[in-house]
Amino acid sequence: MRKLKDYILLFLKGLAMGGADVVPGVSGGTIAFISGIYEELINSLKSINLENLKLLISGQFKAFWTAINGNFLLVLFSGILISIKSLASLMVYLMDQYPIELWSFFWGLIVISSVVVLRQIKNWQASVMVIGLVGVLIAFVITSLSPAETSDNLFMVLISGILGISAMILPGISGAFILLILGKYRMIINALNEMDLLIIGVFLVGCIIGILSLVRLIAWLLNKYHDHAVSLLAGFMMGSLNKIWPWKEIIEFRVNRHGEQVPLIDRNIFPTEYYEFTGNDPHIIQAILFAAFGFFIVVAIEKIALRMNPPKS
Repeated sequence: MRKLKDYILLFLKGLAMGGADVVPGVSGGTIAFISGIYEELINSLKSINLENLKLLISGQFKAFWTAINGNFLLVLFSGILISIKSLASLMVYLMDQYPIELWSFFWGLIVISSVVVLRQIKNWQASVMVIGLVGVLIAFVITSLSPAETSDNLFMVLISGILGISAMILPGISGAFILLILGKYRMIINALNEMDLLIIGVFLVGCIIGILSLVRLIAWLLNKYHDHAVSLLAGFMMGSLNKIWPWKEIIEFRVNRHGEQVPLIDRNIFPTEYYEFTGNDPHIIQAILFAAFGFFIVVAIEKIALRMNPPKS
């Protein structure tokens, strides 16, 4: 039986998970693992099934709430949602004012996160390596061809919710990173910042679908084909790094539904070319420092996880 102080601590863990999920490269699932609530979270989410929903439909609210560990989910997700909403405005500001520093930070996070994920592979078979390379190729093609004009498509917002929430609960796999790959990260952040209820509502519906469906599928794949699944996910992360390369030249713009001019097509360029093409300072030193800071955060999280959950001999 949890006491008040336990729920306060659980709420703080939710805040940390929400903060992690706003940042591409750090997974809320990683924070759940570090803080010792990952297994309870997975079991609680899995308990939202047809059998327990029948309790709700039949009016057995208390039994339903107990069966799904309702107090745990309510407190935890309250912390997650409050944290995400609070950080949305900050992320919009940083993307506008400090894009190179911000994306360098994300780039460092994802590079080291992919390495951490690869370390979960126990048996490096040839098929595992091939699957990883396939993941790199698929992600690179998707991120290279993904058109920005689909950002207003509500169906894609729904898909983003499904995939984003599924990634969120996996240690090492960032839901925000998945949104970046799909080209929906900034759109969702702006919707949260501006309280666009239509976008938020469709995205949340996707999240619910993801929890009730893909979560179980991914859990099954990781259980049955762990090394192959991890290799694919790590390859997906590495192949998508071109999406968040800090130095880009905007080739073409579009006008979004708010009447604002936003980038449509861009291409990656070297830092040394950035000033030549854009006339702006490439901030190379700052970029290196922020990428290194991203490395440091993920390494620190892993060290904390090992200290709190030492490997069994």
